[in-house]
Amino acid sequence: MKKYPYIIIDDDQESVLKTKAIADGFSELDFVASANNYTDGLHLILEHTPKLIFLEIDPTDKNSSLSLTLINELYRFLTVIPKIIITTSKKDLAFDAIQYEVADYMIKPIERIDLVKSLLKLKKSIGEDEAYVVQNTVFENPTATVKESGQVPTIQNEISKTEQPLLLCIKSYGDYRYIDAKDICYFQADNNSTDIHLNNGEMVTAFKTLKHFEGILPAPFVRIHNSYIVNRNYISRIHTGNTVCYIKNTTTKLPFSKSYKANVDAIISDFSNGNYLEI
Repeated sequence: MKKYPYIIIDDDQESVLKTKAIADGFSELDFVASANNYTDGLHLILEHTPKLIFLEIDPTDKNSSLSLTLINELYRFLTVIPKIIITTSKKDLAFDAIQYEVADYMIKPIERIDLVKSLLKLKKSIGEDEAYVVQNTVFENPTATVKESGQVPTIQNEISKTEQPLLLCIKSYGDYRYIDAKDICYFQADNNSTDIHLNNGEMVTAFKTLKHFEGILPAPFVRIHNSYIVNRNYISRIHTGNTVCYIKNTTTKLPFSKSYKANVDAIISDFSNGNYLEI
């Protein structure tokens, strides 16, 4: 039987024990460890790389710093993000959680049937993910065979691929324009196309919607407005009163909307979790 190692991250130790007690009833779930705060939780995940995480995002102890920003941090270190099940007592954070593509959202107190449903979805999604990885790892060309490709994939080959910086190819009528993702400051919607603004002042138009880019871009790209996705590495200032973000080395100010305020809060939190000094 396939095992799914899991970690519980919750500032309430009683909740940790209750979640574990229910999860222990499933032979597929293999408890690894628990943590009560952001830092310890992150370290456990990076050390053990579990398949599943139970995460509290509205802690009683605010000093624990538990929130959805933990998911953003995982993208800095991991190629494959564990499936994350939010466990919290409030329903009003569900919309924010969905934007982080969590596997499920469970309201405390957790019932056994809730975990049954989540586990069924988990098995299905992990199976589909692994099938996709196998299909895309073995063959550069899906119609080729190992013999035809002349190369058997190795873990080292795949690691080398993931270490390469992200490259965007903007294709239009036989024209292939290659852009290093690290050089992109922000994306701006323009009806059914998107303007890509680079750090050298150049602008490139792609005939895809902003929603398309939102769905495929990993961190550090964050949607902050119906019309903007920003590279958080190019943000020099965030003014919450005026609801604008300033872009480094330019006079550009990007507005952020109320519906994406949670993403901006996550950016602010992400900055503070780095090598950071507040004066």
